[in-house]
Amino acid sequence: MSNNEEKGVALNFLAGIGIGAIIGAGVALLFAPKSGTETREDIKSAMHELSKSTEDFRRKSAEMVESAKAKVQETINKRRAEEESGEA
Repeated sequence: MSNNEEKGVALNFLAGIGIGAIIGAGVALLFAPKSGTETREDIKSAMHELSKSTEDFRRKSAEMVESAKAKVQETINKRRAEEESGEA
């Protein structure tokens, strides 16, 4: 498996863990014996954490895409240089 594939698998695994944790937290909030005000505050807090996690995930994904693009461009440039040196 290539390095990019390994990163993709790890990223998907972490995303799955995060989504599972969020769903679990939501279910726990719905079934917790708390007042409406406390539950709303908990939901507000959970949504803030979800927003923060989503932004972190978006940023890391963008970084991985940029890194992959740079590697592809580097490979293309190397192959072009090899072809040009072979033709000359």
